[in-house]
Amino acid sequence: MLIHPWDAARDDAEWQQWLAVHDFGQLAVNGPAGEPPFVQPLHFVYDPARGEALTHLARPNPLWGALEASPDCLLSVVDDYAYVPGPWQADPDEPSEHGTPTSFYAAVQLRCRAHVVDDPAGKAVLLNRQVGHFQPEGGSARVAVGEVPYGRMLSGIRGLRLEVTGVRAKFKYAGKRTAEVRDRIADGLAERDGPGDAAAREHLLRRQGA
Repeated sequence: MLIHPWDAARDDAEWQQWLAVHDFGQLAVNGPAGEPPFVQPLHFVYDPARGEALTHLARPNPLWGALEASPDCLLSVVDDYAYVPGPWQADPDEPSEHGTPTSFYAAVQLRCRAHVVDDPAGKAVLLNRQVGHFQPEGGSARVAVGEVPYGRMLSGIRGLRLEVTGVRAKFKYAGKRTAEVRDRIADGLAERDGPGDAAAREHLLRRQGA
């Protein structure tokens, strides 16, 4: 992922706060020689204090063999994206039709080293942390080894602790454009109000004011 200086995260807090509420991504794992990577969509919980992401997958998933062969992997999260028409980006001294169309998006890539969790008690702890994150209102029984309703299901999954070894974060929201052009883009996003436009506009205005 190319990251220009004007698109880079301002600091760790920016991407960590974004990642706290964007907890669905794709885990890319090296495939066998001559084959493309395995890519698995999944929910995860990121823990900044421990520098790790937690998730789990079904035991038959083909990722396990690939992770055992090469535990280095990449967790990629992309959201808050919007298409920006060319005329919105045109400089004030050029015809509107000469503006360059582009995409806005936020992206965080976590380079990780995978640690498989097969111990039933460890899997129960991991699952309870995930449910606590995604379902803080409760309503589901806690996972406990040997107890209904979930104890019997533990053998069907494997836990995954992703130790974060590197982070690349990008917030591509007209960072190199003039204030006049950014204001025009913000107005265009507000008027169009399509999927993702409100979030993209919020990022544009937030980073403009930073």
